[in-house]
Amino acid sequence: MIDKGIARRRLRSQLISRGKERTPLGVVRRMGAIQAQDYLQVLWAIGLRTAQAKVATIEQAIADRQIVITWAMRGTLHAVPAEDVKWMLGRLAPRILANDQRRLAQLELDSRQMAQCETLIHDALKENKRMQRQHLMDLLERAGIKTKPQRGYHILWYLAQSGLICPGPVEGNQQTFVLLEDWVRNPAGLPLEEAAGELAKRYFAGHGPATLHDFAWWSGLPVKEAREGLEAIQDKLHRETIAGAEFWMDRNVDDAMEGDEGDEITSAVHLLPGYDEYLLGYKDRSAVLDARYAPRIVPGNNGVFAPLVVIDGVISGTWKRTIRKNEVELQVFPFEKIGNLQERIVEASRKYAEFSGFALSRTIIQEV
Repeated sequence: MIDKGIARRRLRSQLISRGKERTPLGVVRRMGAIQAQDYLQVLWAIGLRTAQAKVATIEQAIADRQIVITWAMRGTLHAVPAEDVKWMLGRLAPRILANDQRRLAQLELDSRQMAQCETLIHDALKENKRMQRQHLMDLLERAGIKTKPQRGYHILWYLAQSGLICPGPVEGNQQTFVLLEDWVRNPAGLPLEEAAGELAKRYFAGHGPATLHDFAWWSGLPVKEAREGLEAIQDKLHRETIAGAEFWMDRNVDDAMEGDEGDEITSAVHLLPGYDEYLLGYKDRSAVLDARYAPRIVPGNNGVFAPLVVIDGVISGTWKRTIRKNEVELQVFPFEKIGNLQERIVEASRKYAEFSGFALSRTIIQEV
């Protein structure tokens, strides 16, 4: 069921309502990792949590090797601090790769071919430093390794999980890849036995209140190992029982909320990207999303998450943008009637437009 108390605290801990970080790296470090299946949307996910950020601010942090977008958690794309990529992969990737044998067999990729791919791509990136995805596909094809259907993508995914490569900056609209060892200059030296605890510390600081099972879902760790990570740092967290479930959070969340104006919080509107941690960072999403509306977040049930409208901490609709020349038009699709919040929706639209570098032409709010 919807729980606005949990929702309000999560808005705080996730840096959505207040307490913005000064830098993009500060955001990603605080959150631990940020879902990143869609490049433009992860820029906004980081930007809305950063004080006075623009698109160029986030892209510069990526180009400066502060943030890396790679398949870090659960085998899906996430933005993570560059310094932490190696220990995160070292802790999380082996289980994912061990479970990938069936998919490799389906794609007719064996260990000999994967070793050949590793050598080809390593040598090419060592020489060229950075290459676009299509150029790597062409390289494999010339060597007699078929890249379709889906084989090429899976090869890159596998080699990234193995710690050989990672996505680099986008060039135009083309994704590039680099050697991880060359790109990340000063990796943090965290012992693997401490990694689960470090993941738990960052998760509950950036996502609390949340449960053990939420953390296990987010990290991809088995529940037993997730519990060990939580137990290692639980003395640094606040524990609270809500509706019979045990929730953990940063001790400072409640203190930070003291003095918040009730009217400002209860009528606040936020436009979040699709795939945002506010939704996908939890196994149980019922505190912020009415199950009746869940299908509207993923229209077509195809795994593509629509951008989110959040009102008073509750996911209350979706939105989309249309770019025309130097202007952006936003369409908002509420799940229910929104009362007198039109001006706040327009203001939230304006914040997104300013971040993106476009003038807001208009905001269209669809009638329910």
